[in-house]
Amino acid sequence: MSDDIARIAAALERIAPPPPKSADPRTAPAYLWRGAGLVEAHHFAPLPLDLLTGIDAQKAVLLDNARRLARGHAAHDVLLWGAKGTGKSASVKSVVGTVRGEGLDLALVDVAADRLETLPALFAQVEGAGRAFILFIDDIGFEAGGPETRALRSLLEGGAEARPANARLHVTSNRRHIVARDIAEQDSAINPRDVVDDRLALADRFGLTLGFHAMDQDTYLAIVQRYADVHGLAFDPADAVQWATQRGARSGRVAWHYVTELAGRAGRRL
Repeated sequence: MSDDIARIAAALERIAPPPPKSADPRTAPAYLWRGAGLVEAHHFAPLPLDLLTGIDAQKAVLLDNARRLARGHAAHDVLLWGAKGTGKSASVKSVVGTVRGEGLDLALVDVAADRLETLPALFAQVEGAGRAFILFIDDIGFEAGGPETRALRSLLEGGAEARPANARLHVTSNRRHIVARDIAEQDSAINPRDVVDDRLALADRFGLTLGFHAMDQDTYLAIVQRYADVHGLAFDPADAVQWATQRGARSGRVAWHYVTELAGRAGRRL
């Protein structure tokens, strides 16, 4: 029986595809990391940073930190938190594009949020690449005390597998404190304050914490106007407001969807 199992195992090895070769970390502007190796991201085309409207303060801080990282200076890990569609992810990508446009060598690595346990392997690949990296983890939220929470906290606080000096984590979340607060758990705890402190502990590990807040109607229309001007599209503010009302939100994402609709109505491409 053991010989049969050995022959089956050998046959499976012969027909199994070889593991994909990891992309060269020294060349591409952006990569994907899904736990096994770097994959070059094709068609990386972030929006120009000045197109992102209503978040000037957040953009300035993020850009300054990215420039420091690209120049080999001390730089922070960053938590970007706030309402959906307010520019968190777009800002990170646009900052990378801006810094690269200034002649500095900075690359983006899009890290799957469910592969955090593989980050030490990623660190090993980028550490000796001779360039800087923003390791981008989008839209995370963890259960308190879960393995992902402990892993990320260890990486941020400089444990045995801390990230190298040329790489910094940029994490987005729809919640400021990343880990959801469980009111029932607080009520049942011997010391409710300890529960709250544990929820805050992960967010406190980031050197920079930037809030992206829900926008008012004027800001939403200003974003639509900016996009429309760039693409030579006319629009009716009342129509733009109705579009947002039907979707139950005002955000940069909703504004972009509306401009896409305008271009489609006009038979145009964006």
